[in-house]
Amino acid sequence: MHDTLSSLVERALTGNPRPLEFYLRENSRLPGPRANLELANDVSTLLAAAIARYPESVRSLLHYFVNGDRKWMSGNTPSEFVILCGIIAAGACAASESTWQEEMLELLDHYACSPYWRIREGVAIAFQHMLPANVPRMLKHLRTLALCGDYLQQRAAIATLAEPHILVSPQLISAALDLQRMVLSRAREVPLPERKQENFRTLRRTLAYTLSVATAASPDEGFALMRECAAWNDSDINWILRENLKKKRLARFAYDTQLINRLLATPYPGGSGDAGMHYNR
Repeated sequence: MHDTLSSLVERALTGNPRPLEFYLRENSRLPGPRANLELANDVSTLLAAAIARYPESVRSLLHYFVNGDRKWMSGNTPSEFVILCGIIAAGACAASESTWQEEMLELLDHYACSPYWRIREGVAIAFQHMLPANVPRMLKHLRTLALCGDYLQQRAAIATLAEPHILVSPQLISAALDLQRMVLSRAREVPLPERKQENFRTLRRTLAYTLSVATAASPDEGFALMRECAAWNDSDINWILRENLKKKRLARFAYDTQLINRLLATPYPGGSGDAGMHYNR
């Protein structure tokens, strides 16, 4: 890790956060197609390690980053990157300091609803940092978001577990599939007018890849869920299924994908049919 960053973090924790903030802005790679996530993760690691020496200073710096000029922040800017660093660091620090978990979960739940996609991705990364520190608590929290959260909070729940390197145990694979089922079931019940909302469409786009990640980790259960969803005859759910079936991660399951595609081509009697057909995609 670069010595410059370490010294700037030390200065920030001993009373002068501005040089670190300027450094993050200058090295954010924004505007641009890809933010400097390596830098964001390095900052997170340094702040988590500093909790033992400067607990209150670390907490204050996190709030400084996420609360700074957010009222004036716009997407794809250095200002957005500073907030992104604070969000990812909040997760890393909560993983190191268990007494901060409730506070940081509340902060992350708030930012899960951000209109900016990088901030929403940062929330999922922060949840992923927290997951190994307390798996039961984090799975309970993600389940609550899936069952009770708004569209973007549901999105955060499913995106958190939609990483192959995370789905390494039966417990996490089962949880990922359960979250998919919960969110898909809720999406099925959304009234037609609400499906035009951008937040619902954001959730739909996320479901268009997360289901295939969980299915690749547990094919029998994943394809069983897909078959169940195909029987709903809901056009938005059908679109989600078709998008997932296109993913390369499912290419080795040719028989199963062909079966789902045949089910989608043959509407079930009594399904919800044209639920999402009456507006432009």
